Parts: sequence; C-alpha cells; structure tokens
Amino acid sequence: MTDACGGLLPIFKIVRKGIMPIIWIGIPIILILMGTIDLGKAVISSDDKEIKASTGRLVKRIVYAVIIFFMVTIVQLVMSIITKSGDEDMIKSDWRACWDAAK
Repeated sequence: MTDACGGLLPIFKIVRKGIMPIIWIGIPIILILMGTIDLGKAVISSDDKEIKASTGRLVKRIVYAVIIFFMVTIVQLVMSIITKSGDEDMIKSDWRACWDAAK
C-alpha cells in the first residue's frame, strides 16, 4: 500500500486521524452552538428584529454545518469519479488505496 501512496501515507494518516474528526464533528457542533447562543441572547433581549436576524443566522450556520459535514463525502465521491474516468495508471495508484491504508 505504501508504494501506491508514493510516500504520502504519513500525510494521509494525519489527515484521516487528526483533521477529519475535527471537521466531521467539531466544526458542525461549534457552528450550531454559536447560532444557539446568538438566538438565546436575542430571545433574552426580547427584540423582535434581533430575534428574526438571529434565527436567520442560526439557519445559515446549520446549513453551513451540514455542508461541512458532508464535504468529505462529496470530495471522496468526486475523487472516485475522476479516478474511474482516468487512464489505467491512475487506477493502479488509486487514491482510495492510500486513504484506506491510513486507517
């Protein structure tokens, strides 16, 4: 598997075990918490205009959190499609083999 990665296996491991959990779990939770705090502050202030603005920001942050959560899946799908449409050399050194080896 290391030969297929071209020496990039340590980088794949860092990304898979260190960065991806933060992206999958941390960022969506932070975005939703920030939106909830903003909405809570607006409700406590009892300003209808501020509540409406905070609700809009909360919805946007939830949408951003969902997009960020599924971004990895979308990138994997696009990379698989690109790999399958490429030539035989690209298929032999499939990026997916490196990604799976980083487990």
